[in-house]
Amino acid sequence: MHPLLLLVLALCLNVAQAAEPWHLAHDEAGIQIYLRDVPGSKYQSFRGVTRIKADVRTLSDLQENLRVACKWLYACADMRLLKVEGDDTWVYLTTALPWPAGTRDMVLKVHTERADDGSLVRHLTAVPGMVPREPDQTRVTRLQGRWTMIPKGERETEVTYEMQADPAGDIPAWLANQFVIDAPMITLKTLRAVAERQGIHAETPIQ
Repeated sequence: MHPLLLLVLALCLNVAQAAEPWHLAHDEAGIQIYLRDVPGSKYQSFRGVTRIKADVRTLSDLQENLRVACKWLYACADMRLLKVEGDDTWVYLTTALPWPAGTRDMVLKVHTERADDGSLVRHLTAVPGMVPREPDQTRVTRLQGRWTMIPKGERETEVTYEMQADPAGDIPAWLANQFVIDAPMITLKTLRAVAERQGIHAETPIQ
C-alpha cells in the first residue's frame, strides 16, 4: 500500500477514535440530553436537543438580547457585550454555579453562520484575555460549544445546544455529572418557555 494512503488511513482512524459516540442520558419534557466522553478530559461534553414552537428569528433575538439571554441561560449571573465585528461577537459572562464550585467568568467569542434554508449556527469559543481577571472569579479558558437552529415548519425550530468545557479549579465529580444534565435541560426548557410565550403575545391581536 502506498505510504501516503497509509498515512491518510491512520489519520482517519485517529479521528474516529477521538470522536466518542453520543449516548442518551436523559429524556424529559420533549428534551433529549446526550453525553459523551472526551479523550484527555475528565469532563463529559453534552448535547441537548428539542423542538420549540417559535421561528429562528425569535430564538436568535432572544440570544442577542443579552439581558434576556442571561435569564434563560443556566447559571448565568451577568452577561455583557464586549465587541462586534461582522459575524463575530465577544461577550463577557459570569456564572454562579452551585456550592462548592464558586463563581466562574469567561470571555466567549460567538461566530454566527446563517444558511439559505433559514437555519442558524453559532459557534462558541472561550478566549483567554481581553478582560483582566477578577480576584474573586475563576477564569474559564477552555470551552467549545455550538447552537444549531433548524426550521421545521413556519413556526417550529429544532434547537441543539452542545458544549464541552474545562470549568477550571476543583469541581466535585457529583457536581460535574449534575451540570452536564442540568445545564442543557434547564437552558432549553427555559428558552422554550420564553420563546413560546413571546410567540403567543406576538400573535394576539390588539383589541
